Amino acid sequence: MLISNPNKYYEVIVVGGGHAGIEASLAASRMGCSTLLISLKTNSIGRMSCNPAIGGTAKGHLVREIDALGGEMGKIADATGIQFKMLNKSKGPAVWSPRSQNDREWYSNDAQKRILHQNNLWVIEDSVSEILVEINTLRGIRTFQNHEISCSTMVLCAGTFLNGLMHTGEKNRNGGRFGEAPAKGITESLLALGFSSGRLKTGTPPRVDLKSIDLSKTEIQNSDDPPIPFSYQTEKITNQLIPMYLTYTNPGTHKILEKGFDRSPMFTGRIKGVGPRYCPSVEDKIFRFAERDRHQIFLEPEGYDTNVVYVNGFSTSLPEEIQYEGLRSIAGLENVKMLRAGYAVEYDFFPPHQLLHTLETKIISGLFLAGQINGTSGYEEAAGQGLLAGINAALKVQKRKSLILQRSDAYLGVMIDDLINKSTDEPYRMFTSRAEYRLLLRQDNADRRLMRMGNEIGLISNELIERLDEKERNIEETIEYLKSKIISPLEANPLLEKRNETTITEHDTLSKIIRRSNITAMDVVELISNQKIKSLLSQPEINQQVEIDMKYEGYIQRQNEQINRFAKFEEYLIPEHFDYTKISSLSGEGKEKLHRIRPRSIGQASRIAGVTNSDISVLSIFLKQAESQSTNKSSL
Repeated sequence: MLISNPNKYYEVIVVGGGHAGIEASLAASRMGCSTLLISLKTNSIGRMSCNPAIGGTAKGHLVREIDALGGEMGKIADATGIQFKMLNKSKGPAVWSPRSQNDREWYSNDAQKRILHQNNLWVIEDSVSEILVEINTLRGIRTFQNHEISCSTMVLCAGTFLNGLMHTGEKNRNGGRFGEAPAKGITESLLALGFSSGRLKTGTPPRVDLKSIDLSKTEIQNSDDPPIPFSYQTEKITNQLIPMYLTYTNPGTHKILEKGFDRSPMFTGRIKGVGPRYCPSVEDKIFRFAERDRHQIFLEPEGYDTNVVYVNGFSTSLPEEIQYEGLRSIAGLENVKMLRAGYAVEYDFFPPHQLLHTLETKIISGLFLAGQINGTSGYEEAAGQGLLAGINAALKVQKRKSLILQRSDAYLGVMIDDLINKSTDEPYRMFTSRAEYRLLLRQDNADRRLMRMGNEIGLISNELIERLDEKERNIEETIEYLKSKIISPLEANPLLEKRNETTITEHDTLSKIIRRSNITAMDVVELISNQKIKSLLSQPEINQQVEIDMKYEGYIQRQNEQINRFAKFEEYLIPEHFDYTKISSLSGEGKEKLHRIRPRSIGQASRIAGVTNSDISVLSIFLKQAESQSTNKSSL
């Protein structure tokens, strides 16, 4: 509900209406906490400031995990999607990743409706000027409209707005996003409380007019049909699906763009913040990969009722006239009309070694940080942090146990552990390669991994858990049948020959047939007489889980064994105020990093960048000796 005069107290305050703020405020309010969302403008809530797309490689995993825990991003993406693709299908299932292209305005409007109609959630248009703290404990905030509001917890989701500065060529202007002012005062307030900050940079490409593109010179990119939803609560996608288009830069494009390098804020040093290495600007790609004569450019319409096209792959802060000339050198864009130039934006962030795994700050009790303020890049990374910060803020209010996801639980757990333990000298982006147990953390099994956790905290209904339990029973029954069902060479060989697989000479189980590279679970349906099992295998979500569990059974078992072995290091706790200066044999860097991050376990300590295996051995020995001495003293 939108209000103008807030109450004097809320259990949870969320600052910022981006993807992190949406998840944090919805989670806290749905868990029963009185929640206030503060946004500069209500109509900017849920705005897709860069690409109007959700998901992608590894990012799609995050969206499905958010959904399995009870978050909202997947539902909004399903409701407003105009194209859906499952990426990396030519590779193994660990890296399959869903992605949607969305109607930009529709996505934002849908998000706003969900926020404004949520019980226990109030919204004001304002910004925070000061964070009020008493004896290292959050007490409330003061706003620019002179409201002083008390709270038990706060989730700060400021995005790219903290002292935001936008660059195009030699021009710059204050702002956290096109057409919107920066947030002033929050950085200064946090610095005064003892936090350290830094500067990062992100960027966005130009937008062009669809009517001015010669689509006959591009490669059409159609949606998957049928499309696979993000949310486990979406039965099917019924939206009209539209294509995207692929074209390429060329040597001529590169020469044109190079003309503007001497006026590029990135190359001339005017931009101090570090940009995302894995999503570089087009000028950075040309500079770093000079040997390449072309780069992909995806032309992505921003919705049904607009002629605006997002030029994916052309993120830039070059002068406007150089951008325009460069675009017109690309096939299909010879007569293009540029509607808005690309730009880079610099903003303040707070290195996340200052956080606990709950995303609560170590310095101020009750203050949580989520999203790009923690040095991440992307809607999905922000939404995942917002959800977990909102959950943990509510759990703190309710004096319940925090929700901390392990690296073996979810990509969300990997992300937060990485942020805290590794230096953030560039915007953090999620990749499947970051997860040691990625075969277990697939996008298709997020419900099986996380939905019961979502139910325990109150964000997933009992009805959904009953449905999940039935699904698990059906998977188990189908696998048991396939492992026990014996078939003869006479039955199996016609299928094996058809799929170019080696035939069998003796009776074998259906499970071993399915493990063959070219055989799918659907292939063996014709060999099954049990009508119930045939019916179960005809259900895509059962079929897929059965096939993956059987084909990768050995690998999955090994990863589970690794998790069990490493669990003991996570359980080996380090005293909260342990003095690392006592251990003279620790390396200098190891001692500094351990003191700064203050890991909660030997397992966490082993993942800190700059802490060596030797440091871990020394620390373990010292802790064991200290524990032994303490035990001996207590027995006297």
